[in-house]
Amino acid sequence: MRRKRAVSRFFATQNEPFYGSPRPPRQQYSPSRLTLAWEYACAAFQDPTRADAVAAVGELTGTFALDRLVQVMRKEAPLLLQERPIVSKQTLPYEQLLKDAVDPTTTEVTFGQAYGYFLKQHGFDPDERDPIRYLEPDSDAAYVMLRYRQCHDFFHTLTGLPPTVPGELGLKWLELFQTELPLAAVACTAGSLRLERPEELQLVWEQYLPWAVRVHQNMKFGHLLCVYYEKEWDTPLEELRQRLGIEPAPQM
Repeated sequence: MRRKRAVSRFFATQNEPFYGSPRPPRQQYSPSRLTLAWEYACAAFQDPTRADAVAAVGELTGTFALDRLVQVMRKEAPLLLQERPIVSKQTLPYEQLLKDAVDPTTTEVTFGQAYGYFLKQHGFDPDERDPIRYLEPDSDAAYVMLRYRQCHDFFHTLTGLPPTVPGELGLKWLELFQTELPLAAVACTAGSLRLERPEELQLVWEQYLPWAVRVHQNMKFGHLLCVYYEKEWDTPLEELRQRLGIEPAPQM
């Protein structure tokens, strides 16, 4: 399952940065770093549910994509980089979101109601995302990677994609187009190899992939990460989708 991972603790001590324990900066392309990236990539290919391996691949291989995303966010979403909001039970109105949860397929709902329903329906926990381990502490790149990681369930809510293997692949295709992170490419490749049923292959290649291309064509690069989602709880879900140019994913 996608949620096989240790619960992250982003607030372990007062001296700890909000996205992980401090570590000395590493050379971006040192032999040891490349070896580590290769080892984690192999582990992720063998078992895409290895959240630690998938996360490490993203940090160890995403330098250029992260730099580009940082530049986009500095221009389009400077408040996010200034305030650096964290997605956790401590920072979200978590209990209220669950209490107000409404199935978005049955009636018009707000983004907050739909997000709460997604968490409640699948038993997901916003504290489950891994901390940053291989990027320079306190850097914008480290925060952008964490933000990408923590916004994953926001993306599910916006797109209507289920947390199934085909659904995750559809979302990863969109994330790949929007971020150009090698991590997303690894996830798309490794996940595709796990598809065995003809109907799943057909769903991903004939429905979700063309959908991801269409959505990306309606959005500027990186704009999926330029939304201050925590300020959109009361925004009607359809209004937010229209503002971002997000067409709901095909429902099968």
